Amino acid sequence: MNRELSRRLISGDIPASCSDRATFTCTTCETSETARPSWQDSSVRVIHPETSAFRNTRWRRRRWSCAMLLAACVGAAHDARAQDAASHAVHVTPQASADEPLAIQVNDDRMTLAVAKAPQIYLYGVIDAEAPRRFDALMKSRKIPPGSDVYLNSAGGDMEAGLALGRLIRSGSMVTHVGSPRRSGRQVLAPKSALCVNACTYAFVGGLYRWAPAGSDRFGVQPLNMANPNQPVSDRAWPTSGDIMAYLKDMGINPATFTLSSAASHGDALWLNADQMLATGLANNGRLPPTATFHLASGTPSLTLSQVARDGEHRITLLCRPDGLRLTAYYTIGDERAKRVVARAARSYFEVDQQQTLQDNREGVSVTDQSVVITRPVPLAQLSYLLSGRSMGAWLADRGGAVRYGFTIFLDSLRSNLKDYGANCAQMAKLPTEQKAR
Repeated sequence: MNRELSRRLISGDIPASCSDRATFTCTTCETSETARPSWQDSSVRVIHPETSAFRNTRWRRRRWSCAMLLAACVGAAHDARAQDAASHAVHVTPQASADEPLAIQVNDDRMTLAVAKAPQIYLYGVIDAEAPRRFDALMKSRKIPPGSDVYLNSAGGDMEAGLALGRLIRSGSMVTHVGSPRRSGRQVLAPKSALCVNACTYAFVGGLYRWAPAGSDRFGVQPLNMANPNQPVSDRAWPTSGDIMAYLKDMGINPATFTLSSAASHGDALWLNADQMLATGLANNGRLPPTATFHLASGTPSLTLSQVARDGEHRITLLCRPDGLRLTAYYTIGDERAKRVVARAARSYFEVDQQQTLQDNREGVSVTDQSVVITRPVPLAQLSYLLSGRSMGAWLADRGGAVRYGFTIFLDSLRSNLKDYGANCAQMAKLPTEQKAR
């Protein structure tokens, strides 16, 4: 049996079970105790060889044959996964050259969806005038569904097409990144870095959630002529600087971002790092701007801080009462997931400026209306500490200690709301006891 197996391996005649999605159990490698190592669960039991030289040699041969068969199946599995991924790719080519139109690659194979939870769409090459039509056709066919991750790698192209792509991306509530397509099974070389500038910039800001580039990836903006909004931004009459400023406002971007540096002469790109993109709102790393809502019910002031993020809705409510503050966080992630998170949690805590405070074990944690709810009583003396921080968050720590679940809301844009709430709460604290009771 071992000789036949070796002959088939050397000749490349791999058993059909190996090439069929690599589902394999090494039944030919039975030991003296009939142990059967399994590829499916990766559990290989090591058994000491028998003492006789003959049996020891036979054991080595069987083990070697099993190892060779496993190696062959690993290769077959790799090829099967590559073929599966390629079969789901709408357009898979090597990195486009400067003269090629925009390539669209859709990765929606099972491995991608299991890891990323959404299809990964790669747009690379020159943004040509027909690119929005091709992208729209894939959206209508559901090849590019709402909520997809869109990775851009382009030095620019048709400005009008860039704006149209951005509007299509926003209509599907998609997420934009700067990135290169991952190497396919047949592609020898893959680009190591990506860039997005010129027309690509306007496609990028169409993302509902926009991630700042990392590593060697680069993002650039083309300064606009704010003084002359009727001036075209290319050799065509449309779009003008005014048209692009209107588009940026529709996308929630301040047009002044594109005139950040007077050092950049007209026509030169201004390259921004991740911190600059976050500070100007060009990137939000998966979070929409926070909001603050003030309520005054029966003389009791409350403030709700809210933020919609890609993973759910986040809220923190501060209720000012005569006996102190009531701090409540709502991490809205769906009923089933919320129950799993709470079941795994060992402790909960709040954060101010990313420093832990108000720690507790499992007390004050519950699941209500699709949300993990964390509640703490807080002395009024700590009000100024809570409101003066630049960020506030609520977290649950996993039993293992390596994972935590929760969120952080950055408060700089809500500073005036926090100040007004603090004044109302402090005024209530000064009221006579009988007035507080009312």
